Parts: sequence; structure tokens; C-alpha cells
Amino acid sequence: MKKLKSLAATIATTLALGACSMAPAYKPPAAPVAEHYQSAGPWTTAQPSDQLPREGWWKLYGDERLNGLEQQLIDHNADLAAAFASYQQSRDYLAQVRADLFPQVSLGAGAQRNRQSLNAPLHGATSPEYYDMYSATAQGSYEVDLWGRVHDNVAAGRASMQAAAADLASVRLSLEASLADSYLQLVGVDRQIDLLQKTVDAYQRALQLTSTLHAGGAVSGLDVDRAQTQLSATRSQLSQTRAQRDLLLHAIAVLVGQPASSFTLKVDTDLPNLPVIPTGLPSTLLERRPDIAAAERRTAEANAQIGVARSAFFPSLTLSAGGGYTSGAWGNLLTAPSQLWALGPNLLLDVFDGGRRRAQVASAHAAFDEASAQYRGTVLTAFQQVEDNQSLLNNYGNALIDQKDATTAADRTLTLSTALYKQGADSYLDVVTAQVDALNAHLGLLSLQTNQLRASVQLVRALGGGWQGDEISPQRLAEEAKASGIK
Repeated sequence: MKKLKSLAATIATTLALGACSMAPAYKPPAAPVAEHYQSAGPWTTAQPSDQLPREGWWKLYGDERLNGLEQQLIDHNADLAAAFASYQQSRDYLAQVRADLFPQVSLGAGAQRNRQSLNAPLHGATSPEYYDMYSATAQGSYEVDLWGRVHDNVAAGRASMQAAAADLASVRLSLEASLADSYLQLVGVDRQIDLLQKTVDAYQRALQLTSTLHAGGAVSGLDVDRAQTQLSATRSQLSQTRAQRDLLLHAIAVLVGQPASSFTLKVDTDLPNLPVIPTGLPSTLLERRPDIAAAERRTAEANAQIGVARSAFFPSLTLSAGGGYTSGAWGNLLTAPSQLWALGPNLLLDVFDGGRRRAQVASAHAAFDEASAQYRGTVLTAFQQVEDNQSLLNNYGNALIDQKDATTAADRTLTLSTALYKQGADSYLDVVTAQVDALNAHLGLLSLQTNQLRASVQLVRALGGGWQGDEISPQRLAEEAKASGIK
């Protein structure tokens, strides 16, 4: 009894000493953060009342058809489903490593018919040649986490799962932005097709006019050829633009999880609204971008793996216990003489491994340095993307003002040139030049309007979707891990 009490006291003391982590104290890598954004434009500083959840950010554009397509993407996109399955794998892996925090218990039972070799060295004359063996046993073991290896493994698994959750949010945001971008391009192309079709009709009338004047001897055949060239070139441009529409339609079909062969969208030339986007301060970007959150969590995972590698230098202690019954006859299996048990700790220390453990620790430190550098690179890229798209929005807005003036002037020039030609006061070459200038001016205006909307989508994406604090910010994830009692 004294021995059992002594053993129990030793076990209790050992358990109390457990979970002493060998991982360095974790601090998120320092990231260069500016005090304010450099560009200025059609956006405002985010206020508490300007909060937009990450889900549904595309509703800013006020387009019901876009809203429906985005919902189809969420429900049916294959890449999003794959990203969710990857997150589930990381969540299940965390459940696996967490299992090491608890004792492992197994039950066993067996029934065997055995034959001994008559030529076995220790076979006696009274030993039976054939015999039965029945058993019913239970075994349990528990690794005492003296150096925090198990807890560091769990911490790494938790950080990995959180990174996968942020990856899922990043993939979803990327797909949503790709769909919105493709949709805006499609509407822009529909507007170009509408313009080109109207232009073809106008050029067709111009060709008829020129042919009539040529038949009356008022103009030369050169003017007819120029009008025909202009018409045919614009028809070719119309066909090429329709081909672009088909490709965009196919891309949208894949994003919403439908076959490209059966997917259609009606022509719609109404551009969605250009939203006013509150950008907030640069420091808030670190809390909004899912890819930044993922990079920071992978740094935390690498830090925990250092502790796992360091713990290999110290002995591992496993407490094990087993017991049960074994007998050669079924009838007396569960009797006192058939009882057996074993109880005791096992201590294991690697003495020589040829430098393997030192290399593993060095590799873990290098992995942490790599993750830290990738985190800083992700932060810098995020700021670049915000600045890029703010600059695009700002300059596209200024360019639109000048482009509208250019379009108005080109229309006036075309009207005047056509009138002078009909009066015989101008050559058809001047009309052709005015036609080309007017068409290019209108196409440039449509392209700028579309590109401005596309830049707004990319700005929302660069800001992390919405701009409401959510559950994947690095701070929130770190607080969750601390609250759970796992580093």
C-alpha cells in the first residue's frame, strides 16, 4: 500500500511539473505601417457608422443581378468548396494533436487455439501439444508533457487551423472580387457592343449616302471605298468585342459553378453605382486582410514548432497501466488466479543522434524567420495594392472629366464635317478622320468608366472586403488562443 501511495505521489508531482513550454515567447513580427495613405480621391475615412461586414460587400454597387451571381458563387463554386475542405482538414488535424493531451485507453479480448512445436528447446514432456488461450485486457498510457511538446504541438495546430480559416476567407474574397470584376467587364463590353452596333448602322447610312453621291457624279469612287473600309473595319471590331463577351461569360459561368455551354446572361448596358469607399487608417488594414491574418498565424505556428524541436533534447515520460485476465480455459477466465496487471512510468532520453535534433531546432528557427519575412512581405504588398487602386480611382476620375470633354468635341467635329461633306465643302477623308476620332473618344469614355468601377472592386478587395472588425484579425485570433489556455 505504501508503494502505491508513493507511486501516486510521484505521478501527481510529475503532472504538476508538466507543460513547461520550450517555445520562445511569441511576438508578431514588426511590420512597416505608414501613418496615412498617400493617395487622395473619392473615398472617406472610415467611421464607426461606416461599418460593412465582409459578407455582402458587393451590394454597394446596387446591382441585383450581381447580387444573385455572388450568391451562386458562394453556393456552387468548386474552388471555394476545395478551400473549405482544406480548412476542415486543418480543423480535424487540430483535433488529432489535441488528443495527445489526454490519456489513451484501449480494450482487448482474444481467443486462440495454439499448437506448440514438439521440438522447441524448452518443450517439456508434460507440456501440452495443443492448448487454448483466452484473454480480456485493458491498457492505458499518458505522456506527461514535461517540456511542453504536446502543448506546443497543439498551439502549432491551432495556429495552422486559424491560418486555414483566414485562407478560406482570402479565397472567398478573391473569388467574389474576380466575379465582380468579370461582371463589370461584361457590362462594359455590352456597352461597347451597343456603341459599335449603333456606329455600324451610322456607317452603313454613310456608305449609302456616299454611293448615292457617287452615282450622281458628285464624288469619286475613292470616297465610296473609304466609307466601305470604315464600315468593314468597325464590323470587324464589333465581332472581336462579341468574342470578348463570350469569354467573359464563360469565366463567370465557371465562377458560379455552371457549365459554360448552357450559361447565359442578357445584355445589360446599365453600369452599377460607383460606391464611396471608407478606407480607414493604414493600421486597420492589418486587422482586415485575411491574407495578413493567415501569414501572422503561420508565424505563430512556426514559433510553436521551435518549442517542439527543443523538447526533443529532454527525456520523455510516459505513465502506463494495464490489467486484465488470461487463462487457458474459458470457464475460469474471470477469476482471481487469472488476473494480471502492470503499472509504472517509462522514461526515454535520446543520448546520441548524430546531430539530428540540433538540425531540427535550426530548421525550426529558419522556418520562423521565413514565416516572419513572408508576413512582412504580405503587409507591404497589401499597402501597395491599396495605394495602387486608390491612385487608379483618383486618376480615372480626373481622366473621365477630360474624356467627356474630348467626346463632346469629337461629336461636334463629326457633325460639322458630315454637314460640310454633304454640301461639297469638305472631303470624305475629313469625315473618316472625324468618325475615327468620335468612335475612339466614345470607346475611351466607356473604358474609363468600366475601369474606374473595376478599380473600386480591387480597392475593396485590397481593404479586406468590408471594413468591420471580424473574427479573423490576428489580434482576435491571438486572444482566442490565449483564452483557451493554449499558447
